[in-house]
Amino acid sequence: MRDLNELFLHTLKDVLYAERQIVKALPKMARKAETPELKQAFEHHKEETQGQIERLEQIFEMLGKAPRGETCEAIQGLIDEAKEVMEDADDPMVLDAGLIASAQAVEHYEMARYGTLKTWADQLGMREASALLQQTLEEEKKADALLSKIAMAKPNRKAA
Repeated sequence: MRDLNELFLHTLKDVLYAERQIVKALPKMARKAETPELKQAFEHHKEETQGQIERLEQIFEMLGKAPRGETCEAIQGLIDEAKEVMEDADDPMVLDAGLIASAQAVEHYEMARYGTLKTWADQLGMREASALLQQTLEEEKKADALLSKIAMAKPNRKAA
């Protein structure tokens, strides 16, 4: 990568791949979740994530590039950790606490990526892209806060 434009595009591809993997993982996590609020949060975030993918595709279009993802090892690792929790947790509340922790690790990864992409878009004068990235960043922050609220309401206490 020779400049910030190329780095921006590379990271955009990484995030697109990540979001597509998350859309596949969320229904599995929702099916495994015991707490109704957690199931609902996963289902709602799947819908949000589909909108986030559409926003990323808009940014690719603005750049005149095809919306192609690039393998993101980080998200693969985080999803693999969630799968491990789903396989290994015996108690339903331990499972929910682990699913929440896994989902929050994903949210924090996404917040870091979207925050960086938004900053770069600002620096590169991409005002429309910046606004779309900011919208997604806010959704990720809300999802993280909701997961914390759900965790404190029941799973973490019961898992203890």
